[in-house]
Amino acid sequence: MREGDSMELSVVIPVYNSAESLRSLTARLLAALEELHVTHEVIFVDDGSRDRSWDLLREIQAEHPNRIVCVQFMRNFGQHNALMCGFRHTQGQFVVTLDDDLQNPPEEIAKLLDAIRTQNLDVVYGAADRRKHRTWRNLGSWLVNVVFRTMFKTRVAISSFRIIRREVLEATFSYSLNYTFVDGLLAWNSQRIGEVTVEHHPRQIGRSNYSFPKLCVLALNLFSNFSLLPLQAVSLIGFVVAFSGLLTGAYYLLQYLLSNIAVTGYASTIVSILVLGGVQLLSLGMIGEYLGRLHLNVNRKPQYTIRNVCASRSAEEFATPIDDQPSDVLESIR
Repeated sequence: MREGDSMELSVVIPVYNSAESLRSLTARLLAALEELHVTHEVIFVDDGSRDRSWDLLREIQAEHPNRIVCVQFMRNFGQHNALMCGFRHTQGQFVVTLDDDLQNPPEEIAKLLDAIRTQNLDVVYGAADRRKHRTWRNLGSWLVNVVFRTMFKTRVAISSFRIIRREVLEATFSYSLNYTFVDGLLAWNSQRIGEVTVEHHPRQIGRSNYSFPKLCVLALNLFSNFSLLPLQAVSLIGFVVAFSGLLTGAYYLLQYLLSNIAVTGYASTIVSILVLGGVQLLSLGMIGEYLGRLHLNVNRKPQYTIRNVCASRSAEEFATPIDDQPSDVLESIR
């Protein structure tokens, strides 16, 4: 890119154990970007891969030094933390996020770019008519979307295939805590969010790194980071149970005064203890979840830690200077 030119499009791709698909992904992605006739760059973030992903990324970056930046984490920090790192290394006016498994074809980026340019939107998601995942994976995605739609009062279905306007993206840079959920940060900063229908292909190589429990954790991150709804729900449950107990006590007192109780019931006592005990443990567990996350964030658990960066540009050229990043960083610019 010539001095004085502005980058139009950046693509951020978190990578985890994807050595088998990186070559094919890069070839298709660069070809698709050339078809768009925009200045562009690709940011790969290796999220602690245990295969040859980093070695391949270094080779790919050496082959395309002016178009590709590669970042390596010291360990696995999770997809959303990897995205935050990639965002801080972008220069584009629009930023696309793409998975490394080719289930969302790179050729569909054109639809996202056209939608965000023509519809006055800040964020556009690629929504598939039918996701080619396994049943449990679709169930987990459905759960995350239900939570997101409930909290932010939107009908948009979120996905990992999205395009973001730079002004909204930069508003998220100040978030330096762990338990990151990118879509929540975006929805916090803009209501101009839409979607466009895109193709979704079956996974051809490897298996998804998202299990159903991990998707449930994502939903919990969304709840606990962006809403007090769980605590409010627990308070409501406590109120309902306490009020029900009061009514039940008044009812049995009346029955006692009317001499309608011959023998004190053992079962009702045990049931009451179990119900009240369960509600108390649920309440304590929810409060403990919030306190635990607060504790880790107060102790500055890093959002991510960088080991290496392979790029043709210097650290000063990144969107957010590396020295200002909110994580412990050890890197070498190659």
